[in-house]
Amino acid sequence: MAHLDTREKLAILADAAKYDASCASSGTAKRSSVGGKGVGSTEGMGICHSYAPDGRCISLLKILLTNSCIFDCHYCINRRSSNVRRARFTVDEVVRLTLAFYKRNYIEGLFLSSGIIGSSDHTMEAMVRVARTLRLEHDFRGYIHLKTIPDAAPELLEEAGLYADRLSINIELPTETGLARLAPEKNGVRIRGAMTGLKTAIDDNKDARKHYRSAPKFAPAGQSTQMIVGADGADDSAIMGTAQGLYGRFGMRRVYYSAFSPIPDASAVLPLVSPPLIREHRLYQADWLMRFYGFGVAEVQDATDAGHLPLDIDPKTAWALKQRGQFPVDINRAPREMLLRIPGLGVKSVNAVLRVRRQRRLDLADLGRLVRGIDKLRPFVIAADWRPVALADAGGLRATLVKPERAQLELF
Repeated sequence: MAHLDTREKLAILADAAKYDASCASSGTAKRSSVGGKGVGSTEGMGICHSYAPDGRCISLLKILLTNSCIFDCHYCINRRSSNVRRARFTVDEVVRLTLAFYKRNYIEGLFLSSGIIGSSDHTMEAMVRVARTLRLEHDFRGYIHLKTIPDAAPELLEEAGLYADRLSINIELPTETGLARLAPEKNGVRIRGAMTGLKTAIDDNKDARKHYRSAPKFAPAGQSTQMIVGADGADDSAIMGTAQGLYGRFGMRRVYYSAFSPIPDASAVLPLVSPPLIREHRLYQADWLMRFYGFGVAEVQDATDAGHLPLDIDPKTAWALKQRGQFPVDINRAPREMLLRIPGLGVKSVNAVLRVRRQRRLDLADLGRLVRGIDKLRPFVIAADWRPVALADAGGLRATLVKPERAQLELF
């Protein structure tokens, strides 16, 4: 590996980290540095947020410890056989960079991942040393997210949880067959075993803190995972089934979906083009329905066409069009769970409907004041002055709900 200065390493290893989708810092315990106690904060004023071109938040210093790897996963740009420029940070360099970026108000924390060098334990030990040094030697109180190595020793994962807010382990691909074909050196059983270990440790810590408030926190923002979409043949129905299992079995705080990106010198077993980013967006919408709208995975799967979510309409509208017998819904009488299934009504809007209708009956104009647009709602609701008999039975209803495509304007 050629000698590189810190700036060159940062250019290589920050670019290599862009394939990690999980950078959200929500859910962590709040820490403050008010009064000159410690360095960093997960709350308050002055934190500078920036966004990647695809809209993702990159307010964390998001880097790899190294982009060298002993594994040869077909879809990974850092795989052993990849012809990319390699770099490697030392533990001290990552610590210095994190503190320097934080004190300049560029970031609110650190997201650290890594290729595997030497062994899983050797890599995980270095990542733990970064978090330990920041917390214990520099009293760093910002957010830390460590992408852990599933094959590492359990005691290293347990120590990582004492310093990091969130730990994550990539499930990599939605199906076992996809993992065996595209990442034969990784083992789905070991990945799930590591997830189980983290869930047990998080649950035990919550129980311990109920009895002993002095018990140290363990990964207070929980664990998350990420899967690649479009690299194997898994359809959206299979992806949502896997996601539901991850939420249920391992208590995931988030499952992230990352559309497969073609990489230089790609393997012949990979698709030639990446899936449309709108597919990734539809999966996040479906994921949202399961986590916040009370949809079961079977209901989300019912919204698919031949296993894939439609790209022209959102999953809730697609589901409603297939369940025409349940609509229109009377907004003045329906229970909350049915209101949440009306296309165009969000959680806040539903809560507002429930508050207002305790006082009086809502008409269509009232509903229009609670949502951004009433056109999408008309075929699916009954209000005090509205019953969409002809509109709800219209054969071409779907076509009226599809937004026309907008072309990006020329800026120059």
